[in-house]
Amino acid sequence: MTAATHLSHFPQVPESADAVLDGLDPEQREVATALHGPVCVLAGAGTGKTRAITHRIAYGVRAGILPPASVLAVTFTNRAAGEMRGRLRQLGAGGVQARTFHSAALRQLQYFWPRAVGGELPRLLERKIQLVAESAARCRVRLDRNELRDVTGEIEWAKVTQTVPADYPAAVAKSHRDAPRDTAEISQIYGVYEQLKRDRSVIDFEDVLLLTVGILQDRHDIADQIRRQYQHFVVDEYQDVSPLQQRLLELWLGDRDSLCVVGDASQTIYSFTGATPDHLLNFRTRHPDATVVKLVRDYRSTPQVVHLANGLLGQARGRAAEHRLELISQRDPGPEPVYTEYADEPAEAEGTARRIRDLIAAGVPAGEIAVLYRVNAQSEVYEQALADAGVPYQLRGAERFFERQEVREAGVALRGAARAGGNDSLLDDAEDLPSQVRAVLSTKGWTPEPPAGSGAVRDRWESLAALVRLAEDFARARPEASLADLVAELDERAAAQHAPTVQGVTLASLHSAKGLEWDAVFLVGLTEGMMPITYAKTDEQVEEERRLLYVGVTRARLHLSLSWALSRSPGGRAGRRPTRFLNGLRPGSTAPGTRSAGGAGGIERGGGRRKRRGPVLCRVCGKTLTDAGEMKLMRCEDCPSDMDEALYERLREWRSDQARALGQPAYCVFTDKTLMAIAEATPGSEGELAAISGVGGRKLERFGADVLAICAGQEVGGGDEED
Repeated sequence: MTAATHLSHFPQVPESADAVLDGLDPEQREVATALHGPVCVLAGAGTGKTRAITHRIAYGVRAGILPPASVLAVTFTNRAAGEMRGRLRQLGAGGVQARTFHSAALRQLQYFWPRAVGGELPRLLERKIQLVAESAARCRVRLDRNELRDVTGEIEWAKVTQTVPADYPAAVAKSHRDAPRDTAEISQIYGVYEQLKRDRSVIDFEDVLLLTVGILQDRHDIADQIRRQYQHFVVDEYQDVSPLQQRLLELWLGDRDSLCVVGDASQTIYSFTGATPDHLLNFRTRHPDATVVKLVRDYRSTPQVVHLANGLLGQARGRAAEHRLELISQRDPGPEPVYTEYADEPAEAEGTARRIRDLIAAGVPAGEIAVLYRVNAQSEVYEQALADAGVPYQLRGAERFFERQEVREAGVALRGAARAGGNDSLLDDAEDLPSQVRAVLSTKGWTPEPPAGSGAVRDRWESLAALVRLAEDFARARPEASLADLVAELDERAAAQHAPTVQGVTLASLHSAKGLEWDAVFLVGLTEGMMPITYAKTDEQVEEERRLLYVGVTRARLHLSLSWALSRSPGGRAGRRPTRFLNGLRPGSTAPGTRSAGGAGGIERGGGRRKRRGPVLCRVCGKTLTDAGEMKLMRCEDCPSDMDEALYERLREWRSDQARALGQPAYCVFTDKTLMAIAEATPGSEGELAAISGVGGRKLERFGADVLAICAGQEVGGGDEED
């Protein structure tokens, strides 16, 4: 590589102010040249908002209109602030401050505290959860680790909405917020927490904003000094500002109007933290002479993805919906979104994993693929399916399922109960394996009905409920299984998912996917009760769920897949319905208030492998089968088996060798039930082997020759070293 070639990888600093404008579209150029008075940029997903505002700042600096030290650009994450600083340097505007609200306020607080208050600034509390725990103990309230997170979140919400402890219960009622505990109890803990901070001379992150606001309100000399320093403000993601951040911004501004805000009300998905789009939506009311620019040219997604995104917002209701932006894709056409209905959740996960393998085989990097779901507890079945398919993955914003605190604690409790056997009084009334698991997990927070509201308590319950469902499925597949067998199964699954991954498919919740994008996105679990989530009761909460799905759709550049399962587990009642948000958009559905179906593309059933068929009949007695394990064997459990025992043992030995060579649990090769079905059917061809449940296309390709050779009585070589 020559020096010239090497240098071409780094953008050249534009030679002049006018050169900064090169390559901007007409609307982005309008943003970049609007340097006076209040400016409001309404920027849809993928429309290049960061490009527009960084070029605006750089153009103002390079043209001599904005002195770099007088500009403060504010955003919400350190990552976004760092990206903004990097872009400004590349554009020749390196002296501009780009910070988060907290970072900017902390610098000012540290500088002015000795003058405004005297002495040193109190120590900043990095993590408030320990002090909240102590406050709860002083109030004689027992909180587990997850409840502590929830109560801490409530205290943070109260502070960013400028609610004092005594007013917390009324504020919760007014906002229709689901509090994780009794509001009077949280109010008491909040009050003690504030007192403990004062006693120990410490402050938390919310105090950084509150104290800065207090100083600027009380000390006009300090406020004037800051206003002389910073005369021009840019605020990114303005739909996410809290009332406290808005108050700080107003104090920074004073009576000036050199402010540029950028946001999209349709991407407001953090109202539970105190964020509100009202400041964005009211901007023109507060600043009637504001320049308003709409960015609607979408450079991220294909016309097919954009069409669905626009359709989602077209059915929205409420104030944010009235200000929605109709995106126009600037990309070449791509594939239609794929809608797939599966019989059950495992089938949905397996189907998703198969599609991902196909994309990777077609050249899409694993790191450019994401599976997005509503709650973190949904990750387990996808972790398992991707592990079984040999696809590397990484989790974003959540621990792996078997690494979660509540799952580890549940495993310890189940292991203890299994060791105690019949001597554990918890299990006295438990007749079967699922009942035993429910009894043990009830001591860890599992209840037959989910807790009200959202938050860590609900997340914990979802994790424990996933273990209960796993036990139910395991018992159906192995009716004779004991609690010790289930514990061994959990250990195997945990071990299979601990392999380190580097470049892998991203598994993430929809909330943690905000601000990111991938070539291919799989939106999974799109059923009523999950999307919208069951605890979204009010119209405003349901509309926020719709916006959350919109954010998920607009993460996709090219490939978009949307799926749902009619039942939780194989053989279960198919009582679920796809999310209402896709009505009129997916094929075969009807829009609210209309009679005709809409949507482009086609709807698939079961991802192509698990097609919906008529009843499965026992091949011995002819009875209709409903149990998943029986359906795999194609006979009733109590009907006589014609299994070749010697063949079954040879298959088990072969499976052990394969598993050892692959470094995976045995069930990742074939489950016991699948080996039994093979030993009963004794297939003589690939077609006969493929007809057996549990033998998919990939396993047929990888293991088919060996299995058919064993069935024919031939010797086979050692373990498969591939992959």
